[in-house]
Amino acid sequence: MNSHAISNTRNAAGHRRGAIEMTLAMLMSGTIGWLVVSSGQSAWNVVFFRCVFGGATLVAICAMLGFLRKRYFSWRMLGWVALGSVAIVGNWLLLFAAYSRASISMATTVYNTQPFMLVALGALVLRERISASTLAWLGIAFVGLVMVVRVEPAVLAMPGRYLEGIAYALGAAFLYAISSIITKRLKDTPPHLIAMLHVLLGIAMLSPFAQFDAAPASIGGWADLIVLGVVNTGLMYVLLYGAIQKLPVAMTGALSFIYPVVAIVVDWLAFGQHLAWLQVAGAALILLAAAGVNLQWRIVPARRHANE
Repeated sequence: MNSHAISNTRNAAGHRRGAIEMTLAMLMSGTIGWLVVSSGQSAWNVVFFRCVFGGATLVAICAMLGFLRKRYFSWRMLGWVALGSVAIVGNWLLLFAAYSRASISMATTVYNTQPFMLVALGALVLRERISASTLAWLGIAFVGLVMVVRVEPAVLAMPGRYLEGIAYALGAAFLYAISSIITKRLKDTPPHLIAMLHVLLGIAMLSPFAQFDAAPASIGGWADLIVLGVVNTGLMYVLLYGAIQKLPVAMTGALSFIYPVVAIVVDWLAFGQHLAWLQVAGAALILLAAAGVNLQWRIVPARRHANE
């Protein structure tokens, strides 16, 4: 087997592993809204305690794996990680703030424009080629997303707050895309270390704004925050950043559509919200599109060369 074939085999294996990691991360991500609502905390407190418990988990993981050694750190890496931390923490704050202004449904719809931002940034910054079929699959996934997320007419009752919420959700989507591009530039840095530094810097950024006097008064509230930090931050971001480093940007964008489907199912199980037939059809489109990009199904014929 020549070196080119070996390289292709390794890339294919890396893509398969990245797809599994991304899918698991999106399954975890779909439960975040439930934990946030159940905790009863403000966006500032939720993000701060998420960073605290997630940071403790990631420090333990990095220490166990030997990633706290000097050779893993450089001023260049720390600079990129600091920018990524600002982006990811800002992403959390803006998205949680958008929920109370434009409704969770509309904020989720607008936020999930981030795969398109991610693909566009990948083409502009990383010079990644986007096939016509990939664009078509992303379009199908977004149509499915619009079908899945139910938008209530009542959200238009307060136009000022509604438009503010839309702006927050768009800002959150853009910051997520920026964070993903930065993470992709740190291919030689273990994803566990990137996630750890992100949340530790998040603690420093958010500590002046945390409302400690409004911290949970019940065991259940603390349990929600601990699970959010340990599982849905510490473990989830190790999987997410590992997937981002392995996958093409377009595939990362398509697989991210799995998360709203999971969120709808969690809403149904936790709060009794039943899925309408249109939502079931939309969920099927999202999963079909994710599979189409992951398995490289071609739905737009390839262009033939002029001499053929």
